[in-house]
Amino acid sequence: MARVVFKFEDKDIPTKIVENAQAGFTLQEITEDHDVHLNHNCGCVCACSTCHVYIDKGEAAFPEISDREEDFIDRAINPKVESRLACQCIIEDEDADIEVTIPDQSQIIGHEH
Repeated sequence: MARVVFKFEDKDIPTKIVENAQAGFTLQEITEDHDVHLNHNCGCVCACSTCHVYIDKGEAAFPEISDREEDFIDRAINPKVESRLACQCIIEDEDADIEVTIPDQSQIIGHEH
């Protein structure tokens, strides 16, 4: 199983490590299953940017970014080169070692897990 480390820009939220993330699931699904705070609004259909994250390590474990995802990342708060939408990051490598930073979500109104 993959290992995913979720770090937060909001330093009041502690790092969460998921040791048993299954391939075939998205990062957003992993956050929901393991009580990791991540806002999301569109129901995992790549129609908003509320589940915006930064992939610090393990980018190769996910499918290549689509044009649609890139368009929505451009609408996110403070997008960077390592930005992705958690709903589009399907873990493809069951042995992946992934590190994710979740941006400060205090300015985002969205559904929480």
